[in-house]
Amino acid sequence: MNSILQVFQQIIPILLLIFLGHLIKVKNFLSEKTIEEVKKLVVNITLPCLLFISFLTIEIKFSYTAIFVLMFFFCLFMICYGRFLKERFHIEHEYFPFLVAGFEYGMLGVGLFGSAYGLEKIGYLAIMDLGHEFFIWFIFVSLLLSKRNGTQDIKQLIRNFLKSPVIIAIFFGIFFNLTGLAKFLYDFAITEAVINTIKLLGQLTIPLILLVVGYGIHFQKGFLKDLLVLLTARLVVLIPMVFLGGIFINKVLGLGEVFEAALFTLFILPPPFIIPIYIPQHCKKERLYVNNSLTSYTIISIIVFIVYFAFNPGM
Repeated sequence: MNSILQVFQQIIPILLLIFLGHLIKVKNFLSEKTIEEVKKLVVNITLPCLLFISFLTIEIKFSYTAIFVLMFFFCLFMICYGRFLKERFHIEHEYFPFLVAGFEYGMLGVGLFGSAYGLEKIGYLAIMDLGHEFFIWFIFVSLLLSKRNGTQDIKQLIRNFLKSPVIIAIFFGIFFNLTGLAKFLYDFAITEAVINTIKLLGQLTIPLILLVVGYGIHFQKGFLKDLLVLLTARLVVLIPMVFLGGIFINKVLGLGEVFEAALFTLFILPPPFIIPIYIPQHCKKERLYVNNSLTSYTIISIIVFIVYFAFNPGM
């Protein structure tokens, strides 16, 4: 009975924050422009702060390199797989392959995993996501730009990657961790005050993300068939990979259950929310298709995660 109550204590705040975000939209309490600015706040400030603290404190092992490499090449496989399905089954939507590949780590995964398992465990999900982040910046965005503009600027992609607050935060977190300088940050009043400020900012991430997710939820029945096609295409691969990945994590790498939970969380997430940004304004049908796919998939991801957490509450 106590374990059931513990699960509900963790799940209910997630649902309430998502519901509050949806209520904010229904009541027109905040405009879409304001929500977009909140997203910028999360992506550029609070999420980097959270990730910096996570990588600063987590124990980093050499075996994590295997996770990074395998995740990168798996994501590369998924984009190729999506293109194959589009051509093989004559799927009319041009952006279908992009919906098959990638996961919305920053604006959903962090919120779900962190609120359920605790902020101190976000680092495990971040390690699972690191190879995926490299794929998104160097392959995924490159292909999106190429499709939109007909060209791709590799130098610009590299500059954007190096200037990304998330990447910068991860790099410095790993650097201070591996060099042993992390402990010195707490030896001086000024640096400890800075670290405490970063922690406070990081703690804003999860409630803000869940509010934004709730604000963006809407569903149109007309796209149900398209959603089923997308779900089938992704889950045919992702379900076996969750099972095989769990075996690899435990038997080969010797890592714990928290990494299995992180892998499961990552693989149930919807495609990246950045896709609509790169779709030209005149492609209204594609934008509608992508937006509805992302919204519907998000609802399903939340439900699946809650069910998973109900059976796996402790790590």
